[in-house]
Parts: sequence; structure tokens; C-alpha cells
Amino acid sequence: MIALPIYYAAPAMILIGALDSSLLSLPEINDYLVVGRCFKEPSAAFYFPLFAAIGSVIGCLVLYTIMRRGGQALLRRRFKRENIERVERAYARYGFLAIAIPALLPPPMPFKIFVATAGTLEYPRWKFLVTVMIARSFRYYVEGILAVFYGRRVLTFLKDNGLVIISIVAAAAVLILLVYAIVTRRSSRPIAASTSKSVEPNQSPEAPSPEISE
Repeated sequence: MIALPIYYAAPAMILIGALDSSLLSLPEINDYLVVGRCFKEPSAAFYFPLFAAIGSVIGCLVLYTIMRRGGQALLRRRFKRENIERVERAYARYGFLAIAIPALLPPPMPFKIFVATAGTLEYPRWKFLVTVMIARSFRYYVEGILAVFYGRRVLTFLKDNGLVIISIVAAAAVLILLVYAIVTRRSSRPIAASTSKSVEPNQSPEAPSPEISE
């Protein structure tokens, strides 16, 4: 794969990425191929990570579609119940970040359970695909660029420091959510205040009817 001409390597990379993200489990294979190709051919850092991202999106779409049609029964046959409930809580609390962060991070962060759960929860398809595409592209392009400067050592770093990276990204995600919640709450207060003023009930007493003198 690393030495093949691009007209063979590109479709093969897409196929491998699709299989890895859907039916098969090929841990870190996409990362190794992207890093190896970009290390051997530095100009490949401009385009080769895109093939890996496209393949991953296709594979995620296949798994998403299967789980969406199969429902909870298929999901519970494939994954443990406590893990499913944990992922469902993550979707309910964090929304698109529940799929963006696992798609962005390297192993040992699990990813397929988030894709499968997105299908069973009927998460919006277009939003799911855009999120995965952006996150995967960012991940592979960063790896490709680092491979040009640091070579294969980048994979060793990602593997040895995976938990540290996960902790940093999770902390950053929580900070972003807190800032977003604060800004949203402050911006909604003036709207609520103006709405309450405009909907105040008319408390003026009715004018007394004039007395009719005999």
C-alpha cells in the first residue's frame, strides 16, 4: 500500500477504511498506512489522508444503516448493556461531540459502539456523516503532517499516550460545553425578560357603569 502507485493506493485505502469502520476490525491499520505513505512520500500528506477519511465515512455509514434497521435488539447482541447505556447518556448530554471525539481520537478509544448507537437512536444521517468526515479528516491529516516531520514515531506516541490524549480532549470538550451553556443562558435572559413584560395581563379595573337616576 505504501509503495503502490496512487491510482491503486487511493481506492485500496478507501476500501480498507470502509471495511475497518464497518464489518471488520483492523486496529490502527488506517493510521499506519497514512503515516507510512506520508513518511515515504511527503507530498502525499496533501491528499492521502482524505482517502482514509472517505473510506472511514463509507464504513461508518454501512454500520449506521445496519444498526438503524436492526434496532436495539441487534445493538444489544453486539455490545454490553452497560456500555450501550453509557454511550446513550453521552449522546443525550453532549450531542454531536459524542461521535466527534471518538472519531477524532486514536485507539484505545472505542468507536464502533458510538456509530452503532447513533444508528439505533436514529441520529440525523447528514449530521452524523459530516461530523465523522470532519473528525476523521482532521485526525488523518494531523498524523500525515506529523509523519513528514517525525516519521513513524508519531504512531508510537499516539499508542503510548492514548489515554493522555483522551483526557486532554475530554477536558477541552467539557470546557467548551460549559462556555456554551453560560453564553446561551446569558443570551436567553434578555429575551425571557422582554417576553414577560410584553405578556403582562391587563390589570386595570373595569370602569364603573354610570348610575341611572330616576
